[in-house]
Amino acid sequence: MTATPAPARMPRQPIRHRLAERGIDFSLLLLLPAVAVIAGLFLYPFIYGVGISFQPQAGGGVFANYKNFFTDSYQSGSILKTLRLALPVALVSVGLAAPLAYQCRRDFRGRKVVTLVVMLPITFGSILIAQGMPRVFSPYGWANLLLNDVGLPQANLIYNYWGTFIAAVLTTLPLSFLMMMGFFGGIDRSLEHAAATLGASRAARFWRIILPLAAPGILTAFMLACVEAFAIFPSAILVGQPDNQTHVLTIPIYQAASQNSDYTQASAIAIVLTAIELLILALAVFVRGLLFKGPATGGKG
Repeated sequence: MTATPAPARMPRQPIRHRLAERGIDFSLLLLLPAVAVIAGLFLYPFIYGVGISFQPQAGGGVFANYKNFFTDSYQSGSILKTLRLALPVALVSVGLAAPLAYQCRRDFRGRKVVTLVVMLPITFGSILIAQGMPRVFSPYGWANLLLNDVGLPQANLIYNYWGTFIAAVLTTLPLSFLMMMGFFGGIDRSLEHAAATLGASRAARFWRIILPLAAPGILTAFMLACVEAFAIFPSAILVGQPDNQTHVLTIPIYQAASQNSDYTQASAIAIVLTAIELLILALAVFVRGLLFKGPATGGKG
């Protein structure tokens, strides 16, 4: 009687295959370096800042830093001044960038020049733009000299709200333009062609096809423009009135940390700034969820 041969042993599968069978994407491990960097450069400093904000340097209880900020009308007034500057800057930046991005999604003569001119302020930086504005809009700057030559009154655009506003728009506009070029460029051109064959005019195609599809992206660009505008600092000091009209939240943060060496108070004001930004972003996300539901925008409606 012959012995029954033992069944052949199946080769052991590699770990990545076994993880895939369990529904685990092995490629997600590539995100670990990015997660570690974010945790080290953002999460830990944020958590540390929240912690020391409840440890006032001068004592007085865990909420003393926040109490000192909100009971000081000059300091707490910077919240309204920040909103009065950041929200209009975001709106104007997105409003100017949207039509440019819409036109630049198609190839035309001069497209590269337009893109280069719009993106140029990024290479300058906010400090260089703020330093250059007094030379342009000073009483003897070339802009006012040109206005004098044509018989128009001089433009007072430095050391006030409007100077800071222009400088902030110049630094925020390129970012909004860059984002919306991707949003508009990602819209399938065949949808426009199909509407055109059905007799839709160019205006109808824009208002009924392009704009509804791009609207969620435009709102996202507005949200990020708000974040950028809230962080304004050099322009508020160099071409604004840091003790009055442009006393934005970043200025008391700088004063508490650099001039008074009170990092706990600076952290508390920074937390207030972050909370306001998160509140505005949450409101924008809520509005986006209400207005832009459906397959075209990734909703479930």
